[in-house]
Amino acid sequence: MKILIQSATISDPGSPHHRKKKNVLVQNGRIVDIGAKKVPADKVVEAEGMFLSGGWMDLGTFIGDPGLEHKEDLVSACNAAAAGGFTALAMLPNTVPAVQGKNEVNYITKGNDARLVQVYPIAAVTLKNAGEELTEMIDLNASGAVAFSDGLKPVWNTDILLKSLQYLQKFDGLLINHPEDIWLNMFGQMNEGKNSTILGLKGMPKIAEELAVSRDVELLGYAGGRLHFARLSSAKALDLVRAAKKKKLNLTCDIAAYQALLDDSLLEDFDTHYKVNPPLREKANLAALVAALKDGTIDVLASGHLPQDVESKMLEFDHADFGMINLQTFASQLAQLATQVDIHDLLAKVTSAPRQLLKLPLPGIEKGAAANLTLFDPREKWVFTEEANLSKSRNSPWLGKEVVGKAKAVFNNSKYWLDR
Repeated sequence: MKILIQSATISDPGSPHHRKKKNVLVQNGRIVDIGAKKVPADKVVEAEGMFLSGGWMDLGTFIGDPGLEHKEDLVSACNAAAAGGFTALAMLPNTVPAVQGKNEVNYITKGNDARLVQVYPIAAVTLKNAGEELTEMIDLNASGAVAFSDGLKPVWNTDILLKSLQYLQKFDGLLINHPEDIWLNMFGQMNEGKNSTILGLKGMPKIAEELAVSRDVELLGYAGGRLHFARLSSAKALDLVRAAKKKKLNLTCDIAAYQALLDDSLLEDFDTHYKVNPPLREKANLAALVAALKDGTIDVLASGHLPQDVESKMLEFDHADFGMINLQTFASQLAQLATQVDIHDLLAKVTSAPRQLLKLPLPGIEKGAAANLTLFDPREKWVFTEEANLSKSRNSPWLGKEVVGKAKAVFNNSKYWLDR
């Protein structure tokens, strides 16, 4: 089938067509023509005002398969991801059992040949993500693990983090850490500040993130290796990353897109859909995250997708679990951020940047290349309804609400999805 994407603005810094408006013809999984003229096709997608980039990749998606399939399984995650504009997911290791052996890695990757959305396992640094005993990282790497992390849990043990940085240098592996002092955040429910005091909730201070970042930066300078911080939220933490990069340390970081747009005042009604970790910070903090997106301190933009079943969310606030689903609504946050940050810079943070970190092939927009593409409309208004939600979970603050910005098509692995 020939599908013509007509009059899309191409976003691919490695392509001679970057920032140019072109017609792109896709047939049998390949880009067969790029030009100004309209060519015959079985299906024409009118893409005026839309952006065509390499397929989006999410760095650090929670999928509860195996063991927690009632929250999200591989099929539902891939369906939601395709509808959200993603052609690849790097999957967190917080499953049951944890992704800590060849069997778990093979279970995740065995379906990739038949998937539109490719799933790449991030393997556990420590057994059961408990922070006490290292996994066999060389074997896991050979089996197909693309990076190493304890996922939603921080590598809290200083000796383990040091040894991990040293051990991974044997094959230039990437350590991904969620920086958090678990003792300072113990029993915390939201950002520590004025709003937590008003609401009478135990706060999670920014220093819990900043101390962990400071420790890890010092250990990286001492041991060497490659380190990536996941889900940063504090302005000072980003300053520490910025300073470390100036010292030429091999350090990168990401944020969840919603962190730069939402603040802790949204919790005044005790809506558990806004209960996330790291927590939404105060409004004054948002400008620092946007500035870090602009100056390149933040390398990757992630969805922060963390599905929770109803029984885990429809509780008193202090008993509810952290997290929100965000694969299908990520595009709307990208559109909001594009009012403050160059859209092409943002797209690079969700296309080439995560793949470069994981040493995966980069999608290219050129004649003859395999079609690994995302078409994105930053202007479309739509309602994220129960019917539209393809996740197994429904813990989204946008469910039932109108949002602006939508993925319109994805192509990958000789397959495609088109927004109806």
